Amino acid sequence: MDPTMQAFLAAVIGAVVAGGTVLAWHVSDRIHNATPTIEEPAVPPAVATVLSVLRSSAVVVDDSDVVLKASAPSYAMGLVRGSSLISPELASLVSEVRRDGQIRETELVMPRDHAPDRHVTVRVAPIGSRMVLALVEDRTRERRIEAVRRDFVANVSHELKTPVGAIRLLADAVHDAADDPDAVRRFSDRMVLEGDRLTVLVQQVIELSRLQGDEPLDSPLPMSLDDVVGLAVDTSAIDAADKGISVVVGGERGLKVLGNEEQVTMAVANLVANAVHYSDPDSTVLITTRVEDGFVAIGVVDQGIGIPSVEIDRIFERFYRVDPARHRSTGGTGLGLSIVKHVAATHGGEVKVWSVEGQGSTFTLTLPRAEARGPVGETQPASAAPTPDDVPGATPEETA
Repeated sequence: MDPTMQAFLAAVIGAVVAGGTVLAWHVSDRIHNATPTIEEPAVPPAVATVLSVLRSSAVVVDDSDVVLKASAPSYAMGLVRGSSLISPELASLVSEVRRDGQIRETELVMPRDHAPDRHVTVRVAPIGSRMVLALVEDRTRERRIEAVRRDFVANVSHELKTPVGAIRLLADAVHDAADDPDAVRRFSDRMVLEGDRLTVLVQQVIELSRLQGDEPLDSPLPMSLDDVVGLAVDTSAIDAADKGISVVVGGERGLKVLGNEEQVTMAVANLVANAVHYSDPDSTVLITTRVEDGFVAIGVVDQGIGIPSVEIDRIFERFYRVDPARHRSTGGTGLGLSIVKHVAATHGGEVKVWSVEGQGSTFTLTLPRAEARGPVGETQPASAAPTPDDVPGATPEETA
């Protein structure tokens, strides 16, 4: 073979071998660097869209208990942290649904640190073969309202039974003492007292049922605060006189508040009546009025038994009494402060309390102001919230 042809064939063979080597290296490199692709479960677009606008708590979990998608309320409720379920009860329910594919619905109680337990209803259902959807609704408020209603019915039944039973016994006593005029008079006076107590209780239950929705007033009207305070003082005048208690009215005059006059008068009267009932004989009750940032604050200060610090958060509960042993002697029903709280809520205001056990209490009812204060000369500078120490130095406007 011609030497030139031999050289040409050798070059061709070398090029083919080199090309094959390079091709083999590329193929080997691609095989070496290739990673197996694992199909990750994907939340269906329709489900993701619904979760993004859902107000309730919703969580989608994959087959490894990893949270793939969660609505904002689920984080706020503390169900999810990062990509994990926090509640072991919910995680257990999700595992059961994943295991058998059956939809489950139940109620759970989730403990919380430094807060009442959370009551929730949970509905868990499978999505496809690898994902589980959990819908959680917070029922804590509903359960609390149900408990309050049950307590309310039980307490009303108990409170009604006491005066009704007393009237029945007194009626029997009057019958047996028909020949003793003094005894008849004594028993009949007691029957009148129990009847009055029963009337007050029924009236307060009716008023509380009207107010318990805390819905804003439809058509509030301006009213004179001086008239409201005057009526409240008159309501407790007899009880105050019997105990030698001076009811002192001070603060700014000519103020007007916006709302329902009957309800506001009832609320202020309840505060004054409580102050008189729980004050020691020959003491003083102070009522002040002042302006605070477009609102009017009515303060009622007493020098009574005061409220223990552990009780302050509960005094506005229905039928709750700081001193249950004294409520029979004072004629209290335990509904007065609850009515005050609801009146404040329906009027867009609030009620606060400051108290020291054994020294007295200050209740401050804040209501929307209807208009500017009265003419110059009828008002006094606004002052800070009064305390029992302020009572001796007050200027009497009206005493009972």
